Amino acid sequence: MANIDKMTPLQTSSLPIDAILVVSFGGPEQPADIMPFLENVLRGKNVPHERMLEVAHHYEMMGGKSPINEQNYQFIAALQQELIWSHIDLPVYWGNRNWRPMLADTMRQMRDDGIRHALVYLTSAYSSYSGCRQYREDLYRAQTEVGEGAPEVTVLRKFFNHPGFIIATTAQAQSALNQIPPERRAATHIAFTAHSIPLSMARNSKYEEQLRNTCELAAEGIGSQNWKLVYQSRSGPPRQPWLEPDIGDHLRELRAHGVEDVVIAPIGFITDHVEVLFDLDTEARNICNELGLQMARAATVGTHPRFIHMVVELIQERLDNTARRPAWGLLGPSHDICPDDCCLYS
Repeated sequence: MANIDKMTPLQTSSLPIDAILVVSFGGPEQPADIMPFLENVLRGKNVPHERMLEVAHHYEMMGGKSPINEQNYQFIAALQQELIWSHIDLPVYWGNRNWRPMLADTMRQMRDDGIRHALVYLTSAYSSYSGCRQYREDLYRAQTEVGEGAPEVTVLRKFFNHPGFIIATTAQAQSALNQIPPERRAATHIAFTAHSIPLSMARNSKYEEQLRNTCELAAEGIGSQNWKLVYQSRSGPPRQPWLEPDIGDHLRELRAHGVEDVVIAPIGFITDHVEVLFDLDTEARNICNELGLQMARAATVGTHPRFIHMVVELIQERLDNTARRPAWGLLGPSHDICPDDCCLYS
């Protein structure tokens, strides 16, 4: 595991910024990629082999190809256009944690292109080990692998309460709520979902606090007080406590209390990748069908115009130290440089 102390100075570089680097999770492009990809994802983690095979089947059900890569292509194309409109002349590169294009390969290409200092956009809105610190470790390892001349990096702040993210998230939730007949919308329950993580990991980050802040702001935006933050995609052994309640358990509880309509909004995710598609569009929908619970699923922010513009605003505030750093809610804007003890693994 990389030493975070060695990475912190890379976020205070005096070199001018000459590129944008998008860093994402990655996903298989064909059936033959599934197991090597999952081995990359789960290396060093205490995840049962049976769970890996189960997740592999989820990808097989999607044709062996994750939609995340195509969604990243679309995001980068939209970002490049927004940068042009905003008169920001910076190339955009893309590297992944777990599958091609691998981060080290991308960073090697950046070095060969003469890039010396990149602003990094992480495809995660919240602070946690897997959504923040691990990506910083990935960056450090990639720089170490590339060696001399590897570009320095400055990571953009977390955007869980940035107005652009909240506006886009609210718009997606409202669109799903509009699928419910008008006379039933006031009684409709909103289930905001996020990826569950071990309790030991949650205690070392602001993950839950930030998620609740986002939920509160989004619920206020659609005028609902009938909502709950719940979790999905648990992967650890049964004996290890993870964040709860699980979305499936929550749906059953709602129906037991007479709820007839639910909007599921995957607020913890940026794109509609396999975990969203399988856990919600397949498993959660099957549960709703069995229970007689009417379900509408909100889309993630994806390439929503306000979200894309938000990323450019985050870039602008790092290019210009006098720029505003907007944030809604009581938590204020996230820090620019992570403390040494931020988002520890456990």
